[in-house]
This record gives sequence, structure tokens and C-alpha cells, in this order.
Amino acid sequence: MSELDKSLIAEFNVRRSEDAFAALVRQHINLVFATALRQVGDTGAAEEITQNVFVALAQAAGKLGPHPTIAGWLHQTALNKSREWLRSELRRRKREQIAVNLDQAAAQGDSVWSPLVPLLDEALLKLREPDRQAVILHFMEGRTFQEVGSVIGVGEDAARKRVNRCLDQLTDFFRRRGFAVPALAAGAPLFALASHAAPTGLVASATTAGLAAAHTAASASTLTLLKGALKIMAWTKAKSAIVAGTAIILATGTTTLVMKTVHESRAASPPDIQGTWEGTAGIPGTPGVLPGAKARSRVVFRLFKTNGVYSATGEFIDTAREPFEVAQFAYDYPSVRFMRGRDSYQGKLNAGATEIAATLRRGNLSVPVLLKRTSEPDTAPEPLAKSDYAPRAGSDLQGAWNATLGGGRSTVRVTIKIGEPSPGIFRAELDNLTSSWLGQPMTVDYNAPKVELRVASGAGMFQGELRSDSAELVGDWIQNGKHTPVTFRRADR
Repeated sequence: MSELDKSLIAEFNVRRSEDAFAALVRQHINLVFATALRQVGDTGAAEEITQNVFVALAQAAGKLGPHPTIAGWLHQTALNKSREWLRSELRRRKREQIAVNLDQAAAQGDSVWSPLVPLLDEALLKLREPDRQAVILHFMEGRTFQEVGSVIGVGEDAARKRVNRCLDQLTDFFRRRGFAVPALAAGAPLFALASHAAPTGLVASATTAGLAAAHTAASASTLTLLKGALKIMAWTKAKSAIVAGTAIILATGTTTLVMKTVHESRAASPPDIQGTWEGTAGIPGTPGVLPGAKARSRVVFRLFKTNGVYSATGEFIDTAREPFEVAQFAYDYPSVRFMRGRDSYQGKLNAGATEIAATLRRGNLSVPVLLKRTSEPDTAPEPLAKSDYAPRAGSDLQGAWNATLGGGRSTVRVTIKIGEPSPGIFRAELDNLTSSWLGQPMTVDYNAPKVELRVASGAGMFQGELRSDSAELVGDWIQNGKHTPVTFRRADR
């Protein structure tokens, strides 16, 4: 963490200094606003998210001592806040923004770089955390390589090399997604196109909102800040009919009457089901390791309500990290129904609005799934980058391993990627190259020469041993109780 950030955080934690917090906001607000704007594509929503991020900073300031950079923390928090509130519209907005960028690029001559702007944050998340911090500090906050090195604990030349290496990784990310782009360089206009200055007045509103959240004592100054923050938030959301109604309620000052009215309104309405719900579902048509067993995955649904209309996104934790949008959603209390591709979920909300007992249907197949409301959902592991599993001395298993299972029309080509970030600690993924099942998390149990690799969803496992100078994994693939001989060979040999 830079000395300036460190001193401002310390002053705010000790004295609750409003000046120190305001300085932090001014220092980093453009980074936060530009990140939010890239995600949601709407200035008003980006301003609201920016305020929410600095509210979170004020609330978490006492725990930030061990964090390497404030900028990295704010970037990640801005992404989280954007996804938390706008994930149901994220992909649609990205597609629209890419189309807009293409039109603008044709007129402005930026056709190579403009379409990449909406994907920049996703690309940054593929980098290792120290690398991501270095790129953010240099390109998004305008720090020199000397300053970057000072913050992340390396020399100026090392910081420059790290950033240049990251540019190569970002170039590879975009090319793998079909963009014919030249190699990214320090002078490439991508980061300039992705930067946005925060609107005038947002520093003040974000500062006020954060300070209001941080002050817990019931003092006159606290009440003044809180009222100010509420007015700011109401003004920011003025386009929303619901929040406009809230602003009217706040303006009346009749707190007792308002609370009574809201209470009666809620009592007469179905329970609000927006929030996060998690359960475990069988995967139709996919056998597990043991005979008759089914592969299963944790699934997380995020339900949103905008102007009284519900929408949802979902994510399978044990099969792939890629989230998906729910195409159709219907809530007719107590019935809940939503569809995703060939899958449909139909269930009922319990009386306490804490569980949805549902059935997942795919064609003639159906499996039960109990979704429970949660504030701390499980999350899928971060995908492995090439650098995470590149073969290296000192690790027998780290690398990519290829094999072919079955034969004829039943042939399945498989790649297993294994990383060993620290001795004896492994991360692994399986790519079924014959289907769309890519990036499936795996667990690794290695007791040389014995190796066990298990798909997290239970959709098969490998048992065998390491042979031939760490060049082959020889053993059986086990699924539905059947053992199929298989040999995985290093992809780089």
C-alpha cells in the first residue's frame, strides 16, 4: 500500500477524519467510476455504484491494513458491486455497448480497440493479483513504474517488466476470444478509451455517503451526514419510480406514519424473494463415479427486482465458472418458475420465505433441488491462467495433460490442467474438448507416485500413477462404476 493511502487510512481509522476520507475518495474516484461504467454502461447507475463502493470502503477501512493496495481493493469491490446490482442486465448491456463501440470506432478510427473496452475488466481478473494491481496502478491511476514498484514491493525495472508481461497476457486473452488485435503495448489506446473521469459532484456525494455509513454514534453531525447521504442517493436514483416514491416519503418527515404504511403494504404483498439462493442439484444425464450415482453441482441463483419485475442469473459452482442468465422468470406466490435453455425450475416458496423446494426438469428427466436463501453463497474457483499451470521445476504434476477416452463415436478428448501454487497444494481443471464442458474444477490427491484426480461435480475421476520421468499419468478413468484404461501425456512434450 502506498504511504499516502496508508497514512490516510490510519488517520480515518483513528480519528474518523472526514478530510482523510475525502482525500481517499478524490485519489481513487476516477478508477472506481470508470470500472463501474464499463460494467453497466449507464452513467447514473455507475454513480450509484461508486457511492456504494466508498460506503464499503468506509465500513471496511479498519480491516484493510494487510491489503497490498487500496486501488486493487477498490477495483475488485467496484466489480462486485456492479455484478451484485446489475448482473441480470450485464451481458445484454455488454452486447449493446460492443455494438455502439463498433459504430463509434468506424467513425473515429479506433476499430481495433473499442470493442475490447467492455471485456477489459474480465481480462484483468484473469491476471494474478499482484499483476492486476500493477496494471491498475500504472494504466488506470497513472502511477509511474517507480511508484508501482514501491507499492507492490519490487524495483522500477521489475515493475516495468511485470506490466509488459501482463500486456502480453491481455493480448492473448483477447485473441483467444476471436479479436484480431495487435500486441498490446504501453502506447496502445485501449486503456485511454476505457478511462472515464468521474462527474462533477460525485466526489462530494461519495464522500458524504461513505462517512455517513462509517459514523455509528447518534450525534448531531452523524444525523446530518445521514440525511445528506439519503438525499444524495434519492437524487441519484430519481429515474426509478420506487426510489422517487421513497424521496417523497423522506420529504414528509412523518416517520411514524411512513413506517406504518410500509408495514401494512408489505403485509398485503407476497414476500420479496430478491437476493441470493443456493442449493445442490443433480446433473441430468450425467453419471457419477459409483454405479447409479449422478453428478451433482452446487448452483447459486441471484434474483433481482426492477420496477416490480423479477429477473435472475445463475452459476453452477462445481461445473464451470461461467454465469448464465435466466431467460424466463415467473413469481406467483407461492409458485416460482424460471427457465434456462433446456432446463426449467419449478417450485414453491415456504412460509418463511427462506426456501424454495423446486424440481429441475430437462426433457423427461427431473431432479429435486432445495434452494435456500443465503447472504454468503459459495463461489466458483478462479479459472487457471496459462502461467498457473505452466510446467516448472520442483513440481511433478504442474502442467497440461492430454488424453483420449473411449473410441469411435464415443471418443472424448480431455485436457487436465494442474497448478501447484505452493508445495503439496494443487488446483486443477478438466476440459472436455468434445463438448462444451470446459474449466470443470477438480481436486488432486498426490502421494508419489500415486495420483487421484476427481471432478468436483462427481462426473468421473482418474486413479493411477506418475510414470516415465513425470511425462505420463497411467491408470483408469472411473465413471458409473466402470474402469477405462487411460494414459494422460504432457501437452508440452
